Order: sequence, then C-alpha cells, then structure tokens
Amino acid sequence: MAPDNRILRRARAELAYFSGAFRLREREAGGAGVILRFARVRPTQRGRFQPLKSQEITPAFLDRTIRGLKRWKYDIVGIDEACRRAVTMPQRRRFACLSFDGASKDIVTHAYPVLARHGVPFTLYLPTALPDGVGAAWWLVLEDIIAREGRISLVIDGRERHFVVSALSDKYELFDFLSGWLRKLSPPDLSYAVNDLARRYSADAAQLSRSASLDWQDLAKLAADPNVTFGSATVNYSVLSSLRDADAQREMAMGKAVAESALRRPVKHFAYPFGDRDAFARPHVVMAEEAGFASAVSTISGIVEAQGRTNLYALPRIAWDGRVRSLRIMRVLLSGVMFAPVRPTRHARDQSGI
Repeated sequence: MAPDNRILRRARAELAYFSGAFRLREREAGGAGVILRFARVRPTQRGRFQPLKSQEITPAFLDRTIRGLKRWKYDIVGIDEACRRAVTMPQRRRFACLSFDGASKDIVTHAYPVLARHGVPFTLYLPTALPDGVGAAWWLVLEDIIAREGRISLVIDGRERHFVVSALSDKYELFDFLSGWLRKLSPPDLSYAVNDLARRYSADAAQLSRSASLDWQDLAKLAADPNVTFGSATVNYSVLSSLRDADAQREMAMGKAVAESALRRPVKHFAYPFGDRDAFARPHVVMAEEAGFASAVSTISGIVEAQGRTNLYALPRIAWDGRVRSLRIMRVLLSGVMFAPVRPTRHARDQSGI
C-alpha cells in the first residue's frame, strides 16, 4: 500500500476506535470471525534498509496479539474450525484463526515458543521446495543484494538494465520494482533471473534461502503439537496467475502430495502464493477444490461470514502490517467496519433460494 493510503487508512481506523463507531457496527459487520496472516516473527532489526518490514512482527507483538484476542473474547481456533463456522449459523462468540506463510525459520525459533506458551492453535502454509532445500526465497536474495550495492545491472525482458541506488529511497524503489517483476516470471525464468543476480553480486542464493527457511526436522518438531495444522502453498511459491493452467494444477497437486508424504498426515488446506488479487484468478479457485483441498486462503482483506456467505476456496485474511504496533488498529480491523460487505457466493444463493 502506498504511504499516503496507509496513513489515511490508519487515520480512519483511529477515528473508528476513539469515536466508538466500530463497536456500534461490529455485530452487523463482524461476521463469524477473522483469519489473521503473518509471515516472519523475529526481534526488531537495526538495518536501515528493510523492504520486508511490513511482513514482520516481533515475538512480543505476537504475545500482545494473543492476549488481546483473549481479552476481546475471541475464540482462537484452527483452520478446520474456522471453515466449520463459515458454513454454520452464527455463534455468540466470534473466532480468530492465526496463520503463517512463507516457511520462515523464525516460526520455530521465535513464534512457536509464544504460541506454545499460550496453547493456541495455528496454521502453517508450506511451499515445500523451501524445507526441501531446493527452493529460492528470492525476496531475501533481492534484499541482500540491494542492501549491499550502489549500482545494479541485470537483464530484464532481454535487455540489460542499469540502476543507481546510492540513496536509501532509491533502494526501496528498486526493490519494489524488481520484486513486482520477479513474481510475474515463470519458475524457469525466475530461477534464471535470481541466479544471474546472485552470480553478478556474489550472493549465495541457496544458502540464504536454506538458512532462513524451516527444514523437515523443524517441521517434525512442530508436527508433534496437536495445535499445529499444516497447509500447502504449492511447491515453489509461484504466482499462479503467471503459470499455464496445467503448471498451476501441478504445483497445487505436488505441493499437497510432498507435504503429506513428509508429514505423514492429510494436508487439507491451501494458501494462494502471495494471495492478492493479481496472484490468482477464478480458475485457480476451482483448481483448489478439484485438488482435494477443503479450503484456500488469500491475502485479500476481509471478514469470514457465517452460513456459507464466504467462499471456502477464496477465504479472506487480514494480512497484518508489521510496521503497525497498535492493538487499537487491530481491534478495529477485527470488527469488520473497515471492509466492504461480502456478497453471497453462488452456492449460498442457491441454498437460500435467492
């Protein structure tokens, strides 16, 4: 989100909180509950260049969030229960479901001790190439290179491009531009571009990715806890809209199969990689159901309605911006007043006779 939009959105949330408007509308706007989405959980970093800061929270903030949810009388549930409540009559208490994307090592080192101490369920969506040690967390490679370099050259669309990034603002601008370009590439083109950058600027892409990602030993430790639910996020965490349909189907099916084989349990839930409106389309929603998943989550903001009014294969999540530390803002977002009402799905309309 652009800085101006972020500031305006925060101002609206603060106004809704201090005016009490969120309480007045919470019953009608709050739906059955919410799915919260987090990525990295680690202590505050000191570096000046942190382009992924919005995707990080601290262990202390995770602890405050869980305490807040309990204080606000939310039922903290797993994704199975969230799906059940999405298709049944509204309950007296709303739910909050905690979910984590990206298979970051921080989940086991910093997040899990907090989650285990509170004894709350959570869902972890896995791109299986990362714990296999063959995937590239290209966003970390890009961050590392831009942080170190003042000039960057690479081939984009068959043409050599050169960028001067001596100022901090230039680095942020280039990261946004290149990450937007990279996520649109097919897996072979993405692999070539990342490896080309790594060779040019002496970055060990494989080591960066392995050191920052969960491995199967980490996942085996988490699997021993019945509060942990594993979901799939494809094999390579590719943007589905950048793939041919057959390749997208293969990514979904293989991600599910690899996770089930390694974890020795059914993997019934799916997360669209990146999950925004540009990352997947209606055909991928159909593919998720055909692949045998019970649900699929996005990063499109919104509230989960009851009585089947939210499509289980396009579930909204509130992707928390780690640059915001205010639980007041979270309290307003959870109320649903900041989001447009969810229109009934075709399935819900058919059942209700509309």
